Amino acid sequence: MECQFRLFFSALSLGVVCGQVSYSIPEEMKMGSVIGNIAHDLGLGLERLKSGKARLYTGNTEEYVELNRERGLLLVKNSIDRESLCAQTIPCALHFQMILENPMEFYTATVEITDINDNPPTFERGEMKYEIAESALTGARFVLEKAVDNDVGLNGLSSYTLKPNDNFVLKTTSRADGTKHVEMVLQKPLDREKDEHLSLILTALDGGEPQLSGTMQIIISVLDVNDNPPVCAKPEYNARVTESASVGTVITTVKATDRDKGNNGKVIYSIPKSAAENLFQIDSESGMLTLTGNVDYEKRKLHELDIQVSDQGGLSDACKVIVEVTDVNDNHPYINVMSKSNSLSENVSSGTVVTMLNIQDSDSNENGKVICVLSDSVPFTIKSRHNNIFSVVTEGELDRERASEYNITVSCSDEGVPSLSSSVTLTLQISDVNDNAPVFDRTSYEAYVVENNTPGLSIFTVKATDADWKQNARVSYILEDSSVNGVPVSSYVSVSADSGVIHAVRSLDYEQIKDFQFRFQRDNAADTE
Repeated sequence: MECQFRLFFSALSLGVVCGQVSYSIPEEMKMGSVIGNIAHDLGLGLERLKSGKARLYTGNTEEYVELNRERGLLLVKNSIDRESLCAQTIPCALHFQMILENPMEFYTATVEITDINDNPPTFERGEMKYEIAESALTGARFVLEKAVDNDVGLNGLSSYTLKPNDNFVLKTTSRADGTKHVEMVLQKPLDREKDEHLSLILTALDGGEPQLSGTMQIIISVLDVNDNPPVCAKPEYNARVTESASVGTVITTVKATDRDKGNNGKVIYSIPKSAAENLFQIDSESGMLTLTGNVDYEKRKLHELDIQVSDQGGLSDACKVIVEVTDVNDNHPYINVMSKSNSLSENVSSGTVVTMLNIQDSDSNENGKVICVLSDSVPFTIKSRHNNIFSVVTEGELDRERASEYNITVSCSDEGVPSLSSSVTLTLQISDVNDNAPVFDRTSYEAYVVENNTPGLSIFTVKATDADWKQNARVSYILEDSSVNGVPVSSYVSVSADSGVIHAVRSLDYEQIKDFQFRFQRDNAADTE
């Protein structure tokens, strides 16, 4: 568990506990397989999972795991294919949160998906054809198509073999992007008069157990008398292109020369199909490399292209172009509401959690840094919690009599130029507590009654109001105990508890009593005066 952060309040207990657990499972596990006992690993009881209505929040990705709340177990919900989920990314992991309520808490969990050797190396084509002059010099290099193995690590592509190897040897080079560049190198001169055609088998092997393999046939036609191969001006070219570059953008120009004349000295530029990835093409005559698709920095930051330069006599050389993709701010922040409260009592303490948000921006560096603010003039603030988790909390006191509802707009913007932003509006109802006493519209009342009145006569009406809501604002009227000339005042007048109407209880005689005073009070469920 990484960290723990708690908030406690007397009137309403809400909190956030951040903790982390990690698991590792192989891909292709059956549905329902146990990943781990998350309740035990986080130190939580099963009753807490039930009372907190524990649930998993996995964002916008397909749900591969599920929570068995009764047993506190994480289970495989859907069979996981690591290659479909992460391609060549290592490590491959699912990141999600477990949310609990009453009080509100969240925990982060990571499930690493390890590879099994379920994919053999494969070649895109079944065969490659070369025309090689018999005068080709020892050491001449010929770029071969790379095999693709969707597995990673030891289960990924490990090595190549070439048979028979009388004239050629294999040379493999590990690239920075994790791929293996493979060439066959001429080690013994060819003799067209002895062998006009050669057939070789290129085998790609992985390192898994059991070991898997794939093959491709290489057919070589031996040509006569072209004794100067083309030579690249330099072995490596470096170029940059922004991910927003349009189709047709020129990346760089590859140059090669051939000392031969005529058709034997004409250089032809090409990219093996497996290297072009439908994103690049090279002009066969000029060597100009252009963009033919849309590159995406968020998917791949570096492309290494193998360039084959050859003449019409079958001699060739090879170089590579390293294309670095630079980021542009092309992704808006994405706001995911993880959990929220629809209503809140007006007497909650400052700092009460109202909403939890997960903010994601797929860009990198400054383009992916997100700042979130709230709409002006609301008694709330937003705080950053952990790994793009934000919470909206109360700031200061709430008063339903001033505002019974808030529309809280959360605006998140990144630090790119120009900045991109997104927003979401949260509606929060404020519930009432009985915090206002009833108030009379006047401090005193006067009324005149003609003597010999009929008992039950309505004399006048008192009125009091309460700023609270519904039952908390209901007012009742009560006549205070007092006496007039030794006789209880209730013998002269009465008050209607609901309406505040004052009635004469009996017929009044001016000669006996000319005037009298009495007091009454207003009352509700919690306020009396």
